[in-house]
Amino acid sequence: MGINVEHISKSYHVVRREKGLLGSVKQFFHPHYTIINAVNDISFNIETGKIVGFIGENGAGKSTTIKMMVGILTPDRGTIRINDEMVGVNKKKIAYQIGVVFGQRTQLWWDIPIIESFRLFKDMYRIPDQEYKENLDIFQEILGLNEFMNQPTRHLSLGQRMRADLCAALLHNPSVLFLDEPTIGIDVATKEKMRNFIREINRRKLTTVLLTTHDMKDIEELSDELIVIDRGGLIYQGNLQNLKTRYGGMSTITLKCCPETAGEIQKSVSSKEINCRYDDALYLVFDKKKYSAQEVLRDMVNQFTFSDIQVEDSCLEDIVKKIYYEIDNGGCI
Repeated sequence: MGINVEHISKSYHVVRREKGLLGSVKQFFHPHYTIINAVNDISFNIETGKIVGFIGENGAGKSTTIKMMVGILTPDRGTIRINDEMVGVNKKKIAYQIGVVFGQRTQLWWDIPIIESFRLFKDMYRIPDQEYKENLDIFQEILGLNEFMNQPTRHLSLGQRMRADLCAALLHNPSVLFLDEPTIGIDVATKEKMRNFIREINRRKLTTVLLTTHDMKDIEELSDELIVIDRGGLIYQGNLQNLKTRYGGMSTITLKCCPETAGEIQKSVSSKEINCRYDDALYLVFDKKKYSAQEVLRDMVNQFTFSDIQVEDSCLEDIVKKIYYEIDNGGCI
């Protein structure tokens, strides 16, 4: 059960443009193509009930992979199964098992009230009356839909539309939810509502969620596991905490102090492998494998006065940047 992806690949044939009028005429009669490998032999498994972050740089192949998983595109090679059903073989059966939200597109009807769009989905998916009512009541409560249920989609803000799209994708109780940039461009308060909603639906219904986003806070707050792809290939699948342990080995201590104190501290740690930077506060960056925060601070707190002390580990965004930097420079993970 869950999602099983085995050795999928997808390439595109893109017309190679020739220069000038003569080149355009030649291209019209005898076009030449360049092959773009968008996805190259990717395999992974997602267990039922997991929330998995799916990340990569722009052009890495994320959207192409999701479109193959939901049946919009057909892989050149490989197979995709959702709850043991082969994607592309029985499209109707797969459609009942999945919900999809694309942040840049809406599945709602543009000129009719939101509630009417929901009723159309009820008829399309043949949702029983009681199930439809129960789901709609839950979604309205958590997502706060009541204020705009009778407005047409074209009158909604982006945040309101995204909440309505999320509701529409889950009305038929799909076992798998695909989210492609669901929080793009929306405000902090709406993001938090959507995160709470995704967590709650996952808890109540054990819905499997594949989340694609460039917002690392979405990944950190929601995901159990992480899949990282780059240039069409899989470079990491595993526990989010394991990735942090492996690549997030740096900690930062922020000390609020005067410039004179900062200068004295910089001198005192010059013999250690601690990076110092002063900008209204003193920032000490060190390897957690070599020093603990207590060891770094032990002598300082006895000698100097600070108005504030903060200790932070590397955030996921810094870790992902480090991974891409290593890959760009010929490394691997």
